[in-house]
This record gives sequence, structure tokens and C-alpha cells, in this order.
Amino acid sequence: MSSSTVKPVPDGMHTITPHLVCAEAGDAIEFYKKALGAVEGGRLQGPNGKIVHAALKIGDSTLFLMDEMPEHGSLGPKALKGTPVVLHLSVGNADAALERAVAAGAEVVLPMWDAPWGDRYGQFRDPFGHFWSVATHVRDVTPEEVQKSMEAMAD
Repeated sequence: MSSSTVKPVPDGMHTITPHLVCAEAGDAIEFYKKALGAVEGGRLQGPNGKIVHAALKIGDSTLFLMDEMPEHGSLGPKALKGTPVVLHLSVGNADAALERAVAAGAEVVLPMWDAPWGDRYGQFRDPFGHFWSVATHVRDVTPEEVQKSMEAMAD
């Protein structure tokens, strides 16, 4: 029996990796490059030209994506008429990141604000229907301080 040196989680990957289904995945790749500074790590196209797998690097994380394939039950948020998922992006300057995403074609869902949990925080929807939050941690707060701020907002 030979011993294997294959790592179960390859270098550069994390335990959980988002895998997005997008109508027009090629266009989505270009959007993520412009909006989020993504670097394409490769793509695999099927015989019909559809992207069956692509990998993008955004910061220290990998994002997988593929074209919609209704025949296999793979539909994006537009076809599903929404999504309950929000992808969170931690960056050094959330305001600039949101501006860049909007300039590339995203729509602001929640304008930037100073959130009670210590982040400069906002949300956008990309042109493919996926929701993203973007944040920069700007101050450390205790759970008690967060709770007090949330209660004050409710008044």
C-alpha cells in the first residue's frame, strides 16, 4: 500500500467554497473581475459551450461558478426569482468596494452605514441576481454594546 500526499483540502482552498449558478457565467466572470478584482483560475466548458465549472480567486478565497443548466436542475437566482443567500466580502475599504461594484453594474440594496457590530457595511445585488454584503471592520465592540445599539435602533 502506498501512502498518499494528496491533501483533502487543496492549498488555497477553504473548507466551504461558494458555488454560484449564473445565467451567462462568462459574463458573470467578467463582472466579478471588474467589480471585485477577481482573478480567473480556469474554466471548463462543456461541448455545448456552457461553463460547467470555473474558479475565481477573490482576495484569499475561491469562488466557483457555472452556467445555468435547467436540464440538471441548476438555476440561478433570476430564474428562481430570488435567493435567500448573501455572500459576504470583507475588504479594506467597503465604501470603495461598493462603488466599484456599482460602477461595474451592481445595484445597491443597502447603502453603506456604520453598523452596530463595528463594521462599515452595505449590500448590493449583482447583475446575475446574487446578493453580496461588503464590510470593513472599523471598531471592536462587545456583544453587550451591539445589543444596546440594536435596542436603541428599535425605539
